[in-house]
Amino acid sequence: MSRLDKVVAITGASSGIGAATAQELATRGAAVVLGARRTDRLDSLAARIRAEGGRAEILEVDVTRRADLEELVGLAVQRFGRLDVLVGNAGVARIAPMADLDVDDWGAMIDVNLRGVLHGIAAALPVFRRQGNGHFITTVSTSGLKIVPSQAVYAGTKNAVRTLLEALRQESTDGVLRTTSISPGFVRTELVDHIDDPGQREQVQHTMAALGIGPDAVARAIAFAIEQPDDVEIGDLTIRPARQG
Repeated sequence: MSRLDKVVAITGASSGIGAATAQELATRGAAVVLGARRTDRLDSLAARIRAEGGRAEILEVDVTRRADLEELVGLAVQRFGRLDVLVGNAGVARIAPMADLDVDDWGAMIDVNLRGVLHGIAAALPVFRRQGNGHFITTVSTSGLKIVPSQAVYAGTKNAVRTLLEALRQESTDGVLRTTSISPGFVRTELVDHIDDPGQREQVQHTMAALGIGPDAVARAIAFAIEQPDDVEIGDLTIRPARQG
C-alpha cells in the first residue's frame, strides 16, 4: 500500500462511514481533520489514530453552521499547511410518506444533507483555488438512484448534491478541482436509528443487519478515489451489498 500524503477533512466523522474513512486514510498515511457534533467520539477516534502513529485533529462541527465549516478548513490549513480533500459525509435520514407532512424533518434533511455540503464547498473552494488543487468527495446514496416511497425528500437532497457536484465539475475543468460522489447502499451505520416511526425503524434496521456491508467498504472506495493521479477523476461510485435489490 503506497503512502497517502494528503490532508483530509471529514464531516460526520464520529461514527459509521466517516469514522471508518478517518481510520482508513490515517492508516494509509493521510493527516485527518475530523469534524462532528459528538466530540467525545472524536476524541476516542483521534486517540486510536495517534496511538497507531497517525495524525489527527478534531473540531466540534455542525454542518448547518457555515462558520463551523470555515473553522474546520482553517484548522487543517493551520495545523498541516494545506487541505487536499474535503469529505462531506454528515447526513441525516428521515423516512416517512410525503402525506405525513413532516415539514420539520424535511427542513432538517435539507439543512444537513444539502446546505451542509454547500457550506463545505464555500469554505474549501477558495483554499483549493489558492493552492491550485483540491478534491470534494461527498457521500450521496443509492436512494437517489432507485426512488422508493417514503424516501422522497431524503433522495431529493441526495440527488441535489449529485447535481451540484456535477455542475461544479463542469465549471472546473481547468484541472484544479476534482469531485466525487459516493453512493452507498445498505451499510451498517447509525443513519437509520433516528427514524421516528418505531415500525419503520425496526424494519430498516433489520434490513441493514441482514444485508448491510461494513462502512470500511465505503472507506476503501473513498481512498481509491483520493489515490488517483491528479489528472484522473473518479466522478461517481456506487458501493452496495451484492445482494441488494
